[in-house]
Amino acid sequence: MKTRIFCCVAVFLLAVALAPSAMAADVSHGKTINYDEAKKQIVIEEYDIKYSKENKYGNPTGKQSTFDLTNALIGITPKPGDVVRIAYQEKDGKKTAIRLMNMTRQDLMKR
Repeated sequence: MKTRIFCCVAVFLLAVALAPSAMAADVSHGKTINYDEAKKQIVIEEYDIKYSKENKYGNPTGKQSTFDLTNALIGITPKPGDVVRIAYQEKDGKKTAIRLMNMTRQDLMKR
């Protein structure tokens, strides 16, 4: 009986430990090209992660990505030219945003 309880507890703990990795999101950041509030979409030019004094957000890669913002938590509303960071999940080639942070207007790097 004790072995059965121990196995059930071990399986439960394993499931709880592995659950966060299943819910992990990808992150992208870059300059806002177009923000369409009506369509709930944003298009950004992605930046790399090679930070420097000249390019504190990274260097532009030239790659544009479109994100669906239908169910996203959005901080300060982005405007064209603002640098944003987006946590998203990709399914069937569609990038669905979970959260959007406007790094230009809510700059934590100024500290």
